[in-house]
Amino acid sequence: MQRDAMLKQLEEVSEWDIIIIGGGATGLGSAVDAASRGYKTLLLERFDFAKGTSSRATKLVHGGVRYLAQGNIKLVMEALKERGILLKNAPHLTRIQPFILPAYSLWEKFMYGTGLKIYDLLSGKLSIGKTKFLSRKTISEKLPALEIKNLKGGVLYFDGQFDDARLALCLAQTASEQGAATLNYMEVTDLRKENGVVNGVYAEDVLNGREYELKAKVVVNATGVFVDDILQMDDENQPAIVSPSQGIHLVVDKKFFPGTDALMIPKTDDGRVLFAVPWQNEIIIGTTDTAIREIDFEPRALETEIEFVFRNINRYLNSGITRRNIKAVFAGLRPLVKAPGQKNTAMVPRDHVIAVTKSKLVTITGGKWTTYRKMGKEAVDNAVFAGKLPRKACVTETLPLYGAKSLPEKDDLLFSYGSCANDIYALMKAQPGLSEKLHNSYPYTKARVVWAVRNEMAMTVEDVLARRIRLLFLDAQAAIDAAPATAALMAKEMGKDERWITREINSFKETAAGYLLPEA
Repeated sequence: MQRDAMLKQLEEVSEWDIIIIGGGATGLGSAVDAASRGYKTLLLERFDFAKGTSSRATKLVHGGVRYLAQGNIKLVMEALKERGILLKNAPHLTRIQPFILPAYSLWEKFMYGTGLKIYDLLSGKLSIGKTKFLSRKTISEKLPALEIKNLKGGVLYFDGQFDDARLALCLAQTASEQGAATLNYMEVTDLRKENGVVNGVYAEDVLNGREYELKAKVVVNATGVFVDDILQMDDENQPAIVSPSQGIHLVVDKKFFPGTDALMIPKTDDGRVLFAVPWQNEIIIGTTDTAIREIDFEPRALETEIEFVFRNINRYLNSGITRRNIKAVFAGLRPLVKAPGQKNTAMVPRDHVIAVTKSKLVTITGGKWTTYRKMGKEAVDNAVFAGKLPRKACVTETLPLYGAKSLPEKDDLLFSYGSCANDIYALMKAQPGLSEKLHNSYPYTKARVVWAVRNEMAMTVEDVLARRIRLLFLDAQAAIDAAPATAALMAKEMGKDERWITREINSFKETAAGYLLPEA
């Protein structure tokens, strides 16, 4: 997947069937769906793929246990089905993760167990593990960091886990494999209209300033928390439909939460659940749900959110996590659909919404990563109708994602690259210097940087350290330390000079500063 080849397609195609704005989970899922049906598909993202919300999740592929408690059975069943499909279609980027839900009364143990057994039943043939009741002793062995005072036992259940940013990249690669053009750093500046109907976009290449006029039979707005910006390009009087909510995560060393099981805390101050989840040899703790007014491309954790996570996690753990133990903090924005009269975003439904304007602009927003495939299908279904395209059946339910075949062994450091792992090993064999690590404390090699530039459309140091490899999200200071070597490798591959290297290092340090926990 190379950007120059994608740009060439802009010159060769006079009119696209579908143009999709937004390179997050929903936009990329829509691109895979449209291209695999045979439609001429173009996706445009103004930053990098998954730059926003779609790289900042809790890394869970789940049905939503708390949605079950809220009585949203439809959403849970839909998500559990999609969980099973994703685990099957992307085995290199997903895994089954056991969770323990502790109970501090016998009634809690019974209530949680009953609810989670219903959760199992709702997953039907796509169940990934059987819920079990656990004794106090067993839980203390599995979760040695858990506070056991008054613990009565608990429940073991199973959900999915994934690498969100790499799945987004995999979707871009899959869409490309199916014939789509997927372009990062291509900003849509306005909508093109004829006779009051949207029939394309005006776009600018962020990297070189070149402008494009691109025609399409139909345009899909899948820009997450920014959908209102595109809607107002269509109609400046369009009222906002998104109520943005921020969630943050703290990352700590696994010594503070040893073991392979994750923890779900069922009760927090605001009624949400809180997770402590092993991920890439670290522990992710989160998340929060804070209504916000200002939408930022690089949202930062609020002090109230940080204090909330500390306060709630340390009620349940005996390891005494403090600010100096935090290796990274990251924040993401959820595109929740406005619910009349509802001020608490934790209670706003997570369902997605599709709207088609009078000018035939198709907008999709809401939802969550787990249901990206279904959202993409429904967005394309609506686009086909709005654009009067010939109807073609959706095939994504059984479509393996890019790299899903010929997988390496599970413990292979390059497992998440799927069938491309052998090519990266061949690169290291041909150039032994690329086997060197970017940072002594992490397994990421220089070869991954070169691979990201050559094959994964990485254009900046941040693209590599935040999303092609996940170092920024795991250890912000280590990522800052690795930036000079990363920039030098990229410059050599891309033919850039010392000024580019300096700008990239400084830009990345500025971004990475937001992932360091500020002093209280």
